[in-house]
Amino acid sequence: MDRRKIEIMDTTLRDGEQTSGVSFSISEKLTITQLLLEELKVDRVEIASARVSEGEFQSVKAIMDWAASHNYTDRIEVLSFVDNGVSIDWMINAGVKVQNLLTKGSLNHLTHQLKKTPEQHFAEIKKVIDLAAKNGIATNVYLEDWSNGMRNSPEYVWQYLDFLTTQPVKRLLLPDTLGVLTPLETFLFISKVREKYPTMHIDFHAHNDYDLGTANVLEAVKAGVNGLHLTINGMGERAGNAPLASAIAVLNDFAPDVKTQIEESSIYKVSKLVETFSGVRIPTNKPIVGENVFTQTAGIHADGDNKNNLYFNDLLPERFGRKREYALGKTSGKANIEKNLQELGLKLNDADLKKVTQRVIELGDKKETVTKEDLPYIISDVLDSNYYDQKVVVESYVLTNAMGLRPSATLSINIEGEKFEENAQGDGQFDAFMKALAKAYQKKKRKLPTLIDYVVRIAPGSSTDALCETIITWETPEKKFITRGLDSDQTVCAIKATQKMLNII
Repeated sequence: MDRRKIEIMDTTLRDGEQTSGVSFSISEKLTITQLLLEELKVDRVEIASARVSEGEFQSVKAIMDWAASHNYTDRIEVLSFVDNGVSIDWMINAGVKVQNLLTKGSLNHLTHQLKKTPEQHFAEIKKVIDLAAKNGIATNVYLEDWSNGMRNSPEYVWQYLDFLTTQPVKRLLLPDTLGVLTPLETFLFISKVREKYPTMHIDFHAHNDYDLGTANVLEAVKAGVNGLHLTINGMGERAGNAPLASAIAVLNDFAPDVKTQIEESSIYKVSKLVETFSGVRIPTNKPIVGENVFTQTAGIHADGDNKNNLYFNDLLPERFGRKREYALGKTSGKANIEKNLQELGLKLNDADLKKVTQRVIELGDKKETVTKEDLPYIISDVLDSNYYDQKVVVESYVLTNAMGLRPSATLSINIEGEKFEENAQGDGQFDAFMKALAKAYQKKKRKLPTLIDYVVRIAPGSSTDALCETIITWETPEKKFITRGLDSDQTVCAIKATQKMLNII
């Protein structure tokens, strides 16, 4: 079956830059344009609005210089205005070859914003289109507020579209400017336009105010549009535009009679770059590109994946240059742990796996972030604890550190059934703890080993709530030995390592 080609026009750099607080630099705009065309393989890129600022002009000029050297000038577009040729002059100076002319697609906008009749508006539009053609600039036409026009003033929309069919217009750009369309309306309205103008190239431009952008895109394609306007990460004014990642995934999986030339495997890479340049964080649960969307958390899901991929769907992460992960936390089961151990090349027997799973669940209950990289530390901590009896238990402690006062520690410790409470001051919280501990052992007429090395490390890529491991080397007259402690708090790590030492001696 011959599949119908759908053009993708990316408007991240124009409409997407209208996201509150976002402004791309010249080099960022050029880099994004290059990635969109050469890596992601979008058909066209809308890069700016005409006559906005000197900075915008320099950005467009830099992009057009690059585009000219790579034969891309017909794929770079700029939003222009019905302004007696001012936008045309701006585009000529910048080297732009395609304008997306902003016009009124509803009688409400025409009457109350421009205060003009349809005939006056059409006459001015014709002048701009003619001037553009004389200067070698192709014209696409936006019908601003077209969706409300179809709802409330369809006679005007048909009158306007009839006029445009008499003009050298390359594409009709039909926007749901306020993001108000339902999927059913999208299908009905575009079907009517398609039926009346079967040979006209029609683009649909969806906004996401009701979170219906992707659904409307799918319906627009079913109704026969030729092109779609999308943005990376759904950037755009208010609730943003239809997101490219979701739209492409939906078309590839649910519209078998159409095709795009988008490289799915490049979506995530470009998404993360735009996140960095824009400063707008991607929500962790955003489909396709969110940090957590390919992470299984429940143990039952990991178990099902081990048994014939029971919890997989067609959105395989590898399609988008990503991979499936199995979260570690309080809902983890043995299957989650095993999946992560497999990636690390580790294997445990059932008894040890059970102990490690229990430790991960305990940490998850404390709302600690547990990562795959933490697992070797957890294994070391759990298995290390198996080698001695718990004859000494630090039952409770209070550590204080106040400005202008020396750190202090108060502890309660059970040594072979005998309880001691001591307090002391020190040069730091752990030093104070050790001095209080020494007091307790003096009462037992026993001396503590000498601490000769103290190392703290965290797993690569961890954050501030990550697990850390403290490794302490002790020395007695007979030997040197090492103990480890694991926690998200460095001092608590050291105290856990110390309790292990007390049981070893």
